[in-house]
Amino acid sequence: MEEIGTNLAKMRDNAPLVQNITNYVAMNIMANVMLAAGASPAMVHAREEAAEFAAIAQALSVNIGTLDADWVCAMEESAGVMTAAGKPWVLDPVAVGATSLRRDAGARLLALRPTVIRGNASEVLSLAGADATGRGVDASDGVNAAEAAARDLAARTGGVVAVTGPVDYVTDGTTGWRIANGAPVMPQVTALGCSLTGIVAAFAVGQPALPATVAALAYYGLAGEQAAAQSTGPGSFQPAFLDALAAMTPEALTAGARVTRA
Repeated sequence: MEEIGTNLAKMRDNAPLVQNITNYVAMNIMANVMLAAGASPAMVHAREEAAEFAAIAQALSVNIGTLDADWVCAMEESAGVMTAAGKPWVLDPVAVGATSLRRDAGARLLALRPTVIRGNASEVLSLAGADATGRGVDASDGVNAAEAAARDLAARTGGVVAVTGPVDYVTDGTTGWRIANGAPVMPQVTALGCSLTGIVAAFAVGQPALPATVAALAYYGLAGEQAAAQSTGPGSFQPAFLDALAAMTPEALTAGARVTRA
């Protein structure tokens, strides 16, 4: 992790085509965030074409925020294509413990062995089958409370689990990292967490999943810090954040990333 900016440089060199099956709330901001970062987003979710498009895409992000039965099938079929082809896909289990539909969808997608799982502490606890106290998309559990569940999920899936919060925790089941970058205003802007999932997917193309995920979270959080320093609230933060994502250099990321071994 000493030259974490190289992960950003590689992602931009790849300019990866990332298929995003995400929620209605997130589509616009997520596409703009990914374009600013240097990736190529495609919001393809129709069951009739999702799996076919997955064969073209270099990575996939799956977000169950506004799911229905057809969307879940599209998610499963697309994730299956990615797994079979050895291409990375990222699961964002939004409010996975809230309803039986979400719990079932989370279990079915987990069985397809996502490359990375990214969620808040309550979502990770619920996905792992542990007690959680989340309210919808909000986490009532602290990141520390979900670290053991994250390691368990990583061991079960063979992938990487990222628990995001004030200080993020990322693990492959053996090694853990903490990322302290970020700004308090970020949770006040809808869909920024959802958008981060697409950034993680983009970084994972052609790069090992653990350092790619750590780098993606540090990049996102550092851009948030820079944007917060230039804005006066959530409204002015959004355009400043897009600008900060686009302007970030690999050297600035290496210098500004606050990453430590857990």
